[in-house]
Amino acid sequence: MKEGIHPNYVETNVHCGCGNTFTTRSTRPELKVDICSACHPFFTGKLKFIDTAGRIEKFKNKFSKAGYASLTKGKKKK
Repeated sequence: MKEGIHPNYVETNVHCGCGNTFTTRSTRPELKVDICSACHPFFTGKLKFIDTAGRIEKFKNKFSKAGYASLTKGKKKK
């Protein structure tokens, strides 16, 4: 291997949004993640909605007034 072209590989502290912290190795000394194996639904077996930028709230607000009838607008009746 060539000298001086590879990044430093150091121990890394990973901090999750749920409060979980663990140590691994990476080229960065510290990582902050939104979701980890301790809180991910696949690993925990619990269904949990991960709402980024309020998308679920926007959807609920949009359809709470009109209901789902607005989805069928414009379709021909038989």
